[in-house]
Amino acid sequence: MEPISKNISEFINNNKIATLCFTDTEGNPYCINCFYAFDETTQSLILKSSVGTKHQNFIKAKTKIAGTILPKTIDLLKIKGLQFTGNLLEEKQINDLSLSLIYIKKFPFSLAIPGYIWAVNLEYLKFTDNTTGFGKKTIWQVKH
Repeated sequence: MEPISKNISEFINNNKIATLCFTDTEGNPYCINCFYAFDETTQSLILKSSVGTKHQNFIKAKTKIAGTILPKTIDLLKIKGLQFTGNLLEEKQINDLSLSLIYIKKFPFSLAIPGYIWAVNLEYLKFTDNTTGFGKKTIWQVKH
């Protein structure tokens, strides 16, 4: 597995909220914002949602997903942001890899909130970092 570059992994680790985009069975788009934790070893974003949400119906193993991560404050001259795609992991993989422990470590308050853990295995990342030059992009992707 090709490691994610340091500048991208630092950006992911330094932020907390991702926008994730699904499509329903009819191909209609649907987006959510969600707290996430990042596991560099499995190259996965780990998330938690409440039971009964609309997007719960879209969370099925191997479903393709896209999303973005932006910092909580944006300086237009020093903008940074990440676009990503990936596949949802199976519940067994999440349990086998103990991914829920990583999420709980980052967000201990999540123990008090009912819900379920799910995860996106990252396949493609495009990181824009204008602090290193206007329009500077770093691309990472899984090689098949």
